[in-house]
Amino acid sequence: MRFLFGDYTLDVDRRELRCRDALVAVEPQVFDLLLHVIRNRDRVVSRDDLLEAVWNGRIVSDSTVGQRINAARRAIGDSGEQQKFIRTLARRGVRFVGEVRCRPARRRGVRPIGNAAGRCDPRPAGDVLPIVGRREPRRRDRRRRIAGGEDRHLADPSRV
Repeated sequence: MRFLFGDYTLDVDRRELRCRDALVAVEPQVFDLLLHVIRNRDRVVSRDDLLEAVWNGRIVSDSTVGQRINAARRAIGDSGEQQKFIRTLARRGVRFVGEVRCRPARRRGVRPIGNAAGRCDPRPAGDVLPIVGRREPRRRDRRRRIAGGEDRHLADPSRV
């Protein structure tokens, strides 16, 4: 799912924020906060809602929440004075007030393939096979294992 607002696109599947075609770097918590207020743009999002959605219920200071809100505003070209996208409602919370258009996610690596009837079939170009097994360990790891470096500590816990 992609949310489009102003010159920005928030791509949920890729966890990317873009301004026109340029990628905007955002921290994971800022992305989650922005996503939560956009998904709940029909109501005021309280501090408790943000703590549950972004911080999984952990207790954090008001200044931390405020810093993440300000970082989200900066990422989308907004400010506390303008509040063109994220509006603060005193003692109630924040609300996303920008106009949002929803689009399905773009699918990469999928191209239409014509079938016998001339219709397109949106399947991957080749078969996708699961990866089985493990890659060969690096030389240094292999040498340590041969010398007993890792197993020695497991056999004698007093040496840890």
